[in-house]
Amino acid sequence: MNLKLYEFYDGKGGATILIALAIIFLVGFALSRITKLLRLPNVTGYILSGVLIGPFVLDLIPHNIIDNISFLSDLALGFIAFGVGKFFKKDVLKATGIKVVIITTLEALAAGILVTLVVGIAFPSMGWSFALLLGAIATATAPASTMMTINQYNAKGEFVNTLLQVVALDDVICLLVFSIVTAIVQGTDVGTMNVWNIILPIIYNILFIVIGFVGGIILSYLVKGRSANSKLIIAVGIICVISGSCILLDISPLLSCMVFGATYINITQDEKLFKYVDHFDPPIMLLFFVVSGMNMDLSAFATIGLIGIIYFIVRIAGKYFGAWAGCKITKRDNKTTNYLGFALIPQAGVAIGLAFLGQRMLPEDIGNTFLSVILCSSVLYEMCGPILAKFALIRSGAISKEMLLDSKSKKKDVIDNVAAQHVDVARIENIHLEDNNVKSEEIQATDKVVIKPSHVVHK
Repeated sequence: MNLKLYEFYDGKGGATILIALAIIFLVGFALSRITKLLRLPNVTGYILSGVLIGPFVLDLIPHNIIDNISFLSDLALGFIAFGVGKFFKKDVLKATGIKVVIITTLEALAAGILVTLVVGIAFPSMGWSFALLLGAIATATAPASTMMTINQYNAKGEFVNTLLQVVALDDVICLLVFSIVTAIVQGTDVGTMNVWNIILPIIYNILFIVIGFVGGIILSYLVKGRSANSKLIIAVGIICVISGSCILLDISPLLSCMVFGATYINITQDEKLFKYVDHFDPPIMLLFFVVSGMNMDLSAFATIGLIGIIYFIVRIAGKYFGAWAGCKITKRDNKTTNYLGFALIPQAGVAIGLAFLGQRMLPEDIGNTFLSVILCSSVLYEMCGPILAKFALIRSGAISKEMLLDSKSKKKDVIDNVAAQHVDVARIENIHLEDNNVKSEEIQATDKVVIKPSHVVHK
C-alpha cells in the first residue's frame, strides 16, 4: 500500500522520533488488547501492529528510524539470555533429572536437524547457511499459549509436570545450538574454508563466556546492600556493555549474557533482580516485536510461500517425533509419549530475536526471506498452539471431563505472561524425583501465577 503517512511529521528532529515512538507504543498496546480477547499472546499483537504501521501498509514510521533502532534486537536478546540464565541453578538442574534433559534435547534437535536437511535439500539455491540457521531456530519453543490452556482448564498430572520441565529447558538448548551454528556460518560465509574463519568466532564466544562469568561475579559484589533501583541500573548497564561488545566482534550476546545471569543466580540465589529486570524490559520488548513486524517483507510472500509451508510442517513433525522418541527412551507413560509433542508447537519470542541475528549473516534478499519465514510462521504457531495444546491435554487425561464441562459455564482467567516476562519459559523450582517419577511440588509459570499439580493460586 505504501501510503507514506510518516511524511506528515518527518524531518522535525527530536519531535519526529518522539512521535514515532508514541505511535509504536500506542498501536502496539491497542493491537495486543485485541489479540488478548482472542486469547493470543501479546507478541502476536505486537507483530501485527508492526505490519500495520510498517512500510507495506500505512507506512507511519520514517524508514531511517526503523533502520536506526535495529540495535534493539541485540539488546532484547541480551535481556532474554540473562533471564534464561536463572534456570541454570545447580539445585534445579539436579532436580530436573537426566530424563527431562534427554526428552528436551531430542525434541529440540530432531526439529532442528529435520528442518535443516529438508530445507537444504529442497531449496539448494538458498544455501546451507540459510538451512542451518533456520534449523537452529526451529529448536525453540514458546509455551505462553500452552500455559494459558493449562491455567484455563486447571490441567494437572505427570503430563503437565513433564511439559513444564521440558519447556523450561527448551530455549536453553536453542540458545546453545544457535551459538554453535552462527560460529560455523560466520566461519564459512567468506567463500573459503580457511580454518581461522571457523576458529575465531568460536574463540570469541569462549572469551565472552568468560566475560559473562566475570560479569556475574562483579554484579554479585556491586549490588550488595543496594536498593532495588540501583541493582536494576547496574544489571542493565552490564547487559548493555556485554551486548555492545559482542556487536563489535559480530557475535551473538546470547551465551555471554546467559552465563552472566547463571553466574549471578548461583552466587547470590537472588531471584528478585530478575524480577526487577522483568518489570523494566516490557517497553523494550514491545519496541522489538513491533519493529520485527515492520521489517516483515510482505512483498516476499510469494517467494517464501513454499519454504514457509515446509518449515511450518517439518518443524511440527520434528518436535512431535523427537518428543515421542525421548519419552520412549526415558520410559514415560503412553499418554505422555503420544501427546507431549503436540504441546511443544508454539514459537515466538526467542525465535524472533534469533531471526534478526540470522538475517544479518545472510545476503540481503535471502536474509529478508529468512526473517519473513520466521515471523509469519511464529504468528501461525501462536494461533494453532492453544488448539493443539488443548487436544494434547485432553487426550493425555491432564484435563478432566469435569473441568472441560465447567469451563463452558464458568469463565476462567488466562495468563498474559509475554508482556510481563521476556522469556517464554516456565520457572521450575523444588522438583523432587521419587521412584523414577518426577513430581513437582511447585512450578512457577510467571511472576503472577503459580501453577501447582493440584490447583492454581494467584498471588
